[in-house]
Amino acid sequence: MRPVHYMLALLVVVLWGVNFIFIDFGLRDWPPLLLVAARFTLVVIPAIFFVKYPRGNFRRILLIGVFMSAGQFGLLYTAMFLGLPAGLTSIVIQIQAAFTVLVAALVLKEFPSRRQIIGILIGLSGLCVIGLSLQASVPIVAFLVALAASLSWAIGNVIARGVKEGTNGVQMTVWSAIVVPVPLFALSMLVDGPAEVAHALANPTWGVVASVVYTAGCASLIGYVIWNSLLARFPASQVAPFSLLVPLVGVLSAWLVLGDRPTVPELVGGALLLLGVAVTTGVLKTIARSISGTNRRQRKVIASEKPEVEHSSTSG
Repeated sequence: MRPVHYMLALLVVVLWGVNFIFIDFGLRDWPPLLLVAARFTLVVIPAIFFVKYPRGNFRRILLIGVFMSAGQFGLLYTAMFLGLPAGLTSIVIQIQAAFTVLVAALVLKEFPSRRQIIGILIGLSGLCVIGLSLQASVPIVAFLVALAASLSWAIGNVIARGVKEGTNGVQMTVWSAIVVPVPLFALSMLVDGPAEVAHALANPTWGVVASVVYTAGCASLIGYVIWNSLLARFPASQVAPFSLLVPLVGVLSAWLVLGDRPTVPELVGGALLLLGVAVTTGVLKTIARSISGTNRRQRKVIASEKPEVEHSSTSG
């Protein structure tokens, strides 16, 4: 990867990390399910008219939309609406990597390796630390709903494993989103009531508009287009580790903008969780290999640049 590609990967990290702040902005004025429906309406329209129809994968992509889009974000927005801080949400949701391994073991019979089991146990210990250290202002139900969002994301990941070659991430993002707006709008009508939904639609605030535009345009479309283009050009082992920086941006931005100051136990639990994710996904091993490979290349360059010593003979 060249420096410009590293910059693009870091741009995606920032887009996804700041995403949680904009979700918080929208939830101040609109109910969560209605806000998710509005977000994915903007993802679908007008992009669906320009993105190629995914032939041969449509049913599976609809299932991806049910779990990875409707399920994940419906539950994630609800967790934040119930009181889970934006920064903490950005950490907790990352346990999806461990959940993905567990779901794959149950459904696909892909049993985890010893390294993955160790990573899962480390990540779960971090979750326990966070759960036991939640402040009184954070309902435990909000934490549990965020875990459900992570599980829904994990199920979507496993379903996505079966998508045939030829379907790119942009197609998957746009076409899977079509299952979100109508069902979540109807569910919002049922949960929040027609009067509240009608009032929200009639009074869109600047916070709601900013939330929908940013989460749909920047986080979903721009972020995934860049991310998937990087995955298409470079090995996943080089690109995937950047995703572990998203919670760092999420926590720092929520601290600076929203005043969400994490407690020490939450930081410790978050660090354990991210370490578990890194071990489970093999990121630490990948980074170690990358560093050792770089060192070997540097040694070769230095060796090749050394001037040859000329041996001269003297006659007496």
